[in-house]
Amino acid sequence: MTAHVVRWFLAGAIMMMSTGLAAAAEGELAKATFAGGCFWCTEAVYAQIKGVQSVTSGYIGGKNPNPTYQQVCTGQTGHAEAVEIAYDPQQVPYEKLLEVFFSTHDPTTKNRQGADVGTQYRSGVFYHDDAQKKTAEEVIAKLDAAKVFPGKIVTEVTPASTFYPAEKYHQDYFANNPFQPYCQAVVSPKVEKVRKVFKDLLK
Repeated sequence: MTAHVVRWFLAGAIMMMSTGLAAAAEGELAKATFAGGCFWCTEAVYAQIKGVQSVTSGYIGGKNPNPTYQQVCTGQTGHAEAVEIAYDPQQVPYEKLLEVFFSTHDPTTKNRQGADVGTQYRSGVFYHDDAQKKTAEEVIAKLDAAKVFPGKIVTEVTPASTFYPAEKYHQDYFANNPFQPYCQAVVSPKVEKVRKVFKDLLK
């Protein structure tokens, strides 16, 4: 399923939804937290979107306080690699961030994105209010009903718990390491996909 098809469907579905998202005051930032596999990919994708003021890579959804990358990589802490996004809803509404989310990873593979396997790579929307929860659940229901993906969406929709920023070297990883083999093979294609599919949302 191409990102173009996912975006086309979501754009229509979201327009028909009455989400009840409260309008933020001009200049007031909101927060969104997504897990879509390796956070190097997710961070690089959202760093391009206009209205996004910052993207922080980190860990969420686990039981251990202040986890390290090495601990999370074992898959035993319960944390997911995720990003916390500070954005201006006046420039890019939450629905558009979800569009990007479901267009740039596979939400049908449980605890896996490509060759990255483990609970730390699960697909998740960690909502910060009831409106975000409702929007995410409605989008998933509509995508499943329309069979946009070949399998059922397994993205978890759970309340945002404590978000722990990852180590400094993980921040802006793709921007700082564009020629690293993983970045070339996995991150770069996702970044290029966003540049092609979401031209209207780019900074």
